[in-house]
Amino acid sequence: MSSTPIKILLVEDDELFRLGLRIRLQQEPGLEITAETEDSKTAIELVKQNPLDVVLLDVGLSAIGGIEACRQIKQQNPNLPILVLTSHSPKPLIVRLIETGVQGCCLKGIPAEKLVLALRSVVIGASWWDETATKEIRSSFVSEPSLTDSEKISKPANPLTGREQEILSLLAAGKNNQEIALALCIAPGTVRVHVHAILHKLEVSNRTQAVVVAVQKRLLKVGNSKN
Repeated sequence: MSSTPIKILLVEDDELFRLGLRIRLQQEPGLEITAETEDSKTAIELVKQNPLDVVLLDVGLSAIGGIEACRQIKQQNPNLPILVLTSHSPKPLIVRLIETGVQGCCLKGIPAEKLVLALRSVVIGASWWDETATKEIRSSFVSEPSLTDSEKISKPANPLTGREQEILSLLAAGKNNQEIALALCIAPGTVRVHVHAILHKLEVSNRTQAVVVAVQKRLLKVGNSKN
């Protein structure tokens, strides 16, 4: 394990909750609260001023709001992971978060050890969506109306191979490369090659966007773990 701590920007407007988060996370080896704020505009400035590994942000912020803060942070630093905290996760919110490019979403009632795992996961490039958010994401696969004949004719062919669809399904479930490799009995390096191919074919820059595009284009089916 690297001796360099994970540098976190904590953005939460509830002072007591923020204090509790800071105390708990600082107790965890390898985590460091580099900066914190209650304000979304200040958060954007702190991203410019501090070397960070991840932003832990309450989506219900005042001022410009959590969603807009995420959008602006991603605009200035696309590779900086953002893990969102929320008191509820309805589908419209999850869709907006995915479109913004955040790496994950956790309910505020999540156990501390799961929050720590979520932070570590997004830092290494995985996504993390809690169970409620995952159900909302997956429901979009089955809630779309049936295609008409003309839509079926005009629908483009799926550019992904069967293996790439399997890997994309696991990405949608929040699995990292190592977990995907274990699930499919292949090497992590092979997973990386497939993920690179998926991003290239879907013309996106990260895994979360790949899942969104796959949902929108109906390229991915829930439970598609078999060929």
